[in-house]
Amino acid sequence: MLDNPRSPRVRAVAKLAKKGARSETGLFLLEGPQAVAEALLFSPQLVVELYATPTALERYTDIAETAVDAGVDVEFVSEHVLEVMSDTVTPQGFIAVCHQFPTAIKDIFAAKPRLIAVLEEVRDPGNAGTIIRAADAAGADAVILTGRSVDLYNPKVVRSTTGSLFHLPVAVDANLDDVKRRVTEAGMQLLAADIKGDDLLEVRSTGLLAGPTVWLFGNEARGLTDENLTLADRVISVPIYGRAESMNLATAASVCLYESAFAQHSER
Repeated sequence: MLDNPRSPRVRAVAKLAKKGARSETGLFLLEGPQAVAEALLFSPQLVVELYATPTALERYTDIAETAVDAGVDVEFVSEHVLEVMSDTVTPQGFIAVCHQFPTAIKDIFAAKPRLIAVLEEVRDPGNAGTIIRAADAAGADAVILTGRSVDLYNPKVVRSTTGSLFHLPVAVDANLDDVKRRVTEAGMQLLAADIKGDDLLEVRSTGLLAGPTVWLFGNEARGLTDENLTLADRVISVPIYGRAESMNLATAASVCLYESAFAQHSER
């Protein structure tokens, strides 16, 4: 039982909540039973350390079994130690330390994708994580974060993906001009989601969304710049029929990704 909150190991884990420590070590924090279960099931080789309270491990016996099958040792920690390690106010009994594993952009496009989400200057961790989760649910082939977006391994981003981080390739620190070049070379279309664009409902009827598509999503407050928009083959807006002043970025992105998923699956 690791029960000293001041031990070097506990402090090292807690430091991973900071970007500097993550960049220096190449590691990141993974919290909660769902995310830990997904890591053990899909990428156990990435798990460096796994900590759990006795109560949590007793409650989630399936995680204990999966860890054993994956050859990952579980170390017991006290509730207080878990609180010190955690980035959340109410930790859920499990914390893992994992290797970062971004995918190279060239590998994403080499796999002949049909649906990709690109995040340009998306700064809110919750939005970024939720878009990754939505992309996973919609069957997208990958997500790409430009260098102006939030750190993929920010604990809040990781939590918001709810394990989807381990389901599809995610590239980081991309350059938007480079992305555009690769989109063109791959024979895909770049669609920008922006309030200045054409109504999504009208575009749906043209059959455009059935083609191999890369969706571009911009900053929560400012959207995409005019320079960004010139890179797009078409700019599309999600209509608002009610009285809402605007739509949350992650919600709008989910709509766009699912519109493409519906169109592409109906063509099969």
